[in-house]
Amino acid sequence: MNVNESEELIACHECDALFKKRALPEHSSANCPRCGALLYRSIPRNLDRICATTLAALITFVIAQAFPIVELDANGITSQTTLIGAIVALWSEQMEIVAVLVFCATILFPLCELVALLYVLMPVRAGYVPPGFHLTLRAIQFVRPWGMIEVFMLGVLVTLVKMLSVARVIPEAALFAFGALTLMVAVVVSFDPRSLWDIAAQLPKRRARRPVATSVRQKS
Repeated sequence: MNVNESEELIACHECDALFKKRALPEHSSANCPRCGALLYRSIPRNLDRICATTLAALITFVIAQAFPIVELDANGITSQTTLIGAIVALWSEQMEIVAVLVFCATILFPLCELVALLYVLMPVRAGYVPPGFHLTLRAIQFVRPWGMIEVFMLGVLVTLVKMLSVARVIPEAALFAFGALTLMVAVVVSFDPRSLWDIAAQLPKRRARRPVATSVRQKS
């Protein structure tokens, strides 16, 4: 088997079956005929939409972390908190493990995925492969299953419904930001970062710039 033929083969990550990789029509995917697992998706023609959505999600993520989620008014006593404040409260209540899990699932892992995805998307869209490209894509695939913003949003909504009977609930900016972020993250997660490997393989390699030679004349 020569090098060109080995590059056209793809192995199923579930049953290890080998298949010949072929070009797919746009918005289509290839599945393993043996176990039905997803092998790969078609290469996206335009990265502008996913780049814009990822950037908007990152900005919305910052807004969601900076502002309070809700304001509670019970018997004239009002209180409000941010997600960071809730994590700090969990830690102070001797629930360190829960605080760490909430921090990782709602802040650390989603932030890492958005930043890493922008790091590889913007250069590839510009026509070159950034340093650490392969390592960054593997990191995205590792942290993606652990981001649980949609689970957090569902938990917040359930809690707010229960709190309506004992206090007046006033939604704040972060609650709407988390709602918008949930939709944006759903779009970002639908993008398969493995397709960037195929796009990067088609990009021309950047040539290193040669230093400009300067001649220095010696005075006699």
